Amino acid sequence: MTSRSTTTTARTSSEARAVARTQTLIKGENGIGTVRRTTLPGGLRVVTETLPSVRSATFGIWANVGSRDETPSLNGATHYLEHLLFKGTKKRSALDISAALDAVGGEMNAFTAKEYTCYYARVLDTDLPLAIDVVCDMLTGSLILQEDVDAERGVILEEIAMTEDDPGDCVHDLFAHTMLGDTPLGRPVLGTEDTINALNADRIRRFYKKHYDPTHLVVAAAGNVDHNKVVRQVRAAFEKAGALRHTEATPMIPRQGSRTLRTSGRVEVINRKTEQAHVILGMPGLARSDDRRWALGVLNTALGGGMSSRLFQEVREKRGLAYSVYSYTSGFADTGLFGVYAGCRPSQVHDVLKICRDELDQVAEHGLTDDEIGRAIGQLAGSTVLGLEDTGALMNRIGKSELCWGEHMSVDDMLARISAVTPDEVREVARDVLGHRPSLSAIGPLKDKQAARLHEAVA
Repeated sequence: MTSRSTTTTARTSSEARAVARTQTLIKGENGIGTVRRTTLPGGLRVVTETLPSVRSATFGIWANVGSRDETPSLNGATHYLEHLLFKGTKKRSALDISAALDAVGGEMNAFTAKEYTCYYARVLDTDLPLAIDVVCDMLTGSLILQEDVDAERGVILEEIAMTEDDPGDCVHDLFAHTMLGDTPLGRPVLGTEDTINALNADRIRRFYKKHYDPTHLVVAAAGNVDHNKVVRQVRAAFEKAGALRHTEATPMIPRQGSRTLRTSGRVEVINRKTEQAHVILGMPGLARSDDRRWALGVLNTALGGGMSSRLFQEVREKRGLAYSVYSYTSGFADTGLFGVYAGCRPSQVHDVLKICRDELDQVAEHGLTDDEIGRAIGQLAGSTVLGLEDTGALMNRIGKSELCWGEHMSVDDMLARISAVTPDEVREVARDVLGHRPSLSAIGPLKDKQAARLHEAVA
């Protein structure tokens, strides 16, 4: 969205003539919902959304690095680093970090994805300065000692084992590999036992220095916050750590890409003793910047996004073949995935897959009805608003928008865009996406004959 106003604040120090540039990106009514961005000298961006009616605030720092930035031998390094930034800094031990937030009833955590990492804390508005100081200290002053790397290695290996013990989770990693192969996007975010055992402090520190430059970071805060105070506190924390240059630097632009995913007809099966068979039937989706993503969101909602969706009705309500069945989309900078997941008894897996494939083919050829599309638009609009009812969700929205898109949409603009989706647009994207020959990933006690028959679902 075009900025409404711009102010410039010069440094009082004589060290440099670099300035901080502030823009109002979304103008809220009476200050409510106002989104502002300040770009500090050195390229660090600070974005805030003000919601004076709440008594909490969520503060986060987003790094433009994920598992897709790893070489094969570094697979898992981004997530390993996420753990290590909680292990202690020059001024705080690991206990000090956790105790600081616990003492004020705050919550602190982090997550790693394929294209970004986020560290955040949610606190009472009066404790926001503490959250800023702790999280900034973690990002700028972590020691990354070999002894901490060795201690945390066992924790990460247990996390990998925990994922392996949950086939409903593990099948999503398998589907990424089925569709994307042995590529950075196709490899697991957690890494593997071999790659985690091979990592050491020196390699992780080099990875940290390369990817945690201020130009690669976005600071986001939402709730009962004052933008100028947040900027001053963040700037002071980064400058005190020597992590902010006093010269002009250009922030990293959102990831670009033009990759077209054409995988089709692949089948990967892991034979494992589980009570259910877990399957994902899917095909290439859309990149996250594709203008058709709004229509795809409506299509996904109508096809497998709720209790009234086609897949839920056909597989669960009418036939009782599965407890969990849904569709989903994943958008990356240069490609995307569309998948249908189901968990069912192994003896029912072929029936479930046939129904899912039939529905995909039916919608690809004939589209959805106007009633289905209208219901999906209403459901998607409602869930979008309800999903932004807390400061953590608001922080995620503005942080991810700044990092991944470089622009911001108000909630009203988002709702208008969803409502503007037409039946023709949904039917067109259905032909474009669902018209691909699907691929299949499956985990469960599937013997040779059963596994061989899975190819029928993608024929």
